[in-house]
Parts: sequence; structure tokens; C-alpha cells
Amino acid sequence: MKLRILFTTLLFLATVQPSLAGWWSGYTETKYPIVLVHGNLGFDDLLGYEYWYDIPNNLERSGAEVYVAHVAAVNSSEVKGEQLLSQVEEILALSGAQKVNLIGHSHGGPTIRYVASVRPEIVASATSIAAPHKGAPLGDTLEDPTNPVSIEINNAIAELIDFLSGGGFDQDSEAANWSLSHAGAAEFNALYPEGIPTSECGEGDYEVNGVKYYSWTGTGVLTNFFDISDIVLGLASQQFDEPNDGFVGQCGSHMGMVIRDDYYMNHGDEINWLFGLYSIFDTSPITTYRQHANRLKNAGL
Repeated sequence: MKLRILFTTLLFLATVQPSLAGWWSGYTETKYPIVLVHGNLGFDDLLGYEYWYDIPNNLERSGAEVYVAHVAAVNSSEVKGEQLLSQVEEILALSGAQKVNLIGHSHGGPTIRYVASVRPEIVASATSIAAPHKGAPLGDTLEDPTNPVSIEINNAIAELIDFLSGGGFDQDSEAANWSLSHAGAAEFNALYPEGIPTSECGEGDYEVNGVKYYSWTGTGVLTNFFDISDIVLGLASQQFDEPNDGFVGQCGSHMGMVIRDDYYMNHGDEINWLFGLYSIFDTSPITTYRQHANRLKNAGL
């Protein structure tokens, strides 16, 4: 009986925690707008389903001005970065703000780094979530010319995602695979080194050219029995020899100030991906974004 009451209480807290996010007026009210940037094979919304499931609403509910960017589902970090830069300029014109706070998930991490590097005067902060800054095994596998999954198939999937989400971008799976490989990431880092640690598992510079850099990631994989994507992530995690979230390694995700690198979340949980399913034994993904928005606010950003 006691176990049943405990389980019911935990389930209730996990369910209502996101809905309580709007109770603190001004808690997420940053000085500059927040721009969320999706990762590989991502979108803003797909037939009405949000990539950042319920995160923008919860941030806005307590004061944040939030924009959701939409770049190519698959392409190089530079191409995606240029697409994002155009949207940031539009956001600045629309909002009247002088800068933005960029938050990128997965391949969105290198994408926002590109913008912060080439146009630091319009970026207040860059925050990456589970971004493969030093490459990922999956990128190496897909970049391998002997890989059985053809570039044409990957492009076809990306083009379908782009069509259903109304993007209208050119897709280049080969360029994306290179960007996500260890060799491609090293090449990108040499050109855009801001915030990247020089040691294997350390932190990077907290501020470069007036831009503050932050990062966080998870190291859970099988986190919710009802989340079918856990199976895919569980299989993908076997490629690593370090803690990981299924797609990105713990140390390789580090950029700037590392807020935390061991949330019990997988690559999908980090964006509240599948209808908000996550482990009830760790922080709600929505809470991590709310806390970070408040962190940016307190830093005058």
C-alpha cells in the first residue's frame, strides 16, 4: 500500500511539474529573445507536432520571448549556420532586440556556434544540449563510404521531413554525416573554436567576444518503459566506450560552462521529445530549460 502511494505521488509530481511552470511570473523573462535550434533530421513542427514538445509554451508562460528556428533537416554545420543566421536577423528586426540567446540541441549545437562565431555582436549567449562538438560514432558510421544505408535514402527521409514541416531547404546527408564525424568536427572546431575545451573532458572558455557559452547533456538511455525510441537509443549507445545519451558522448558534449553532464535523460528526453515522457527519477526536461532561462536572466542576458 505504501509503495502504491509513493508511486502515485511520484507520477503526479512528474505530471504536474511542467504545468506549474507558469506560476512564477517573470522567472524566465530574459533580456534577449531565446531562439531554439533543432538537430539532425529535425524540424520546428511536423504536421503540428513540436520538436521542442511543450518547452516554448512553458518558457513563454513565465516571461520569455521564444522563437523556434527551422533549418535544413540534414546539411553541414556551416550551411545550417547560414540558414540560422538569416532567421536570427529576421527575429532581431521583428522583436527590436539587439541580440538573441541561442539554444541548440544535437547538431543544433555546432549550428549555433557558427552564428556566434561569425556574428558575435548579435548573440548574447550560446547554449548546447547534447551536441556532438567533437563528433560522434554514428557520424563516423554514416560517413563511411561502405555504410549500407545510402546517402539517397537519408536524403529522401530528410526531404520528407522538410516537406511535411514546410521547410523548403536543400538537403545534403553526405555533408551532415561529415559534420557529425570526428574528423569533420575537428575540422569545424579548428575554424570555429569558441567555447570548445582544449582538454579531453574539460570546460571551454565561458565567454568569447562577448558571447557566453553553456552546455548540458544526459547520460541515461533506457529512461521510460513507455518510450519506444529508447530501444533505438539503447542500440546506438553500444557504439560508445563512455557514458552517453544514445547518440552523443558525455565529454564530447562539453562547451563553455558545463552546467551538468549526467542528467538521467537520453537524446530524446533532452527536448521532452515523445509527448513529454522521461524518467520520473530525475529533473523534468522542461525544468532544465526554465532554470537555464532564469540563469540567463540573472546574468543580464
